Amino acid sequence: MKKLLAGIFASALFLTGCSSSGSATNMDVNEFLAQISEPGVVIVDVRTPEEFAAGHLLGAVNLDVSSANFESQIAELDKSGTYAIYCRSGNRSTIASGKMSDAGFTNLYNFNKGGFAELAAAGAPTA
Repeated sequence: MKKLLAGIFASALFLTGCSSSGSATNMDVNEFLAQISEPGVVIVDVRTPEEFAAGHLLGAVNLDVSSANFESQIAELDKSGTYAIYCRSGNRSTIASGKMSDAGFTNLYNFNKGGFAELAAAGAPTA
């Protein structure tokens, strides 16, 4: 019985240790476009500076998730703010939203069902 209880306790600790402090809401193109039109939402482009310079959503800030200083950049942001995150295909935005969630951000919206090209094609304002 002690071994069974010890096993259950160890499993509970393992699962608790693996959970993040929050999670992002994954969105399709229409949901994401509606979200970024809300007042106060910070649009975050997590592609490289070169990709960002080639075209991005109007008003977006560029925080390259593959850069060595991504964590220090997000540490300067207001954790209670609302952030809408996108990239080229949804892969890097998912990584970035996970890192932000782990850092304590709670209002995260991830466009993981496409990327910049799909948003632009759907009519998002671009620069």
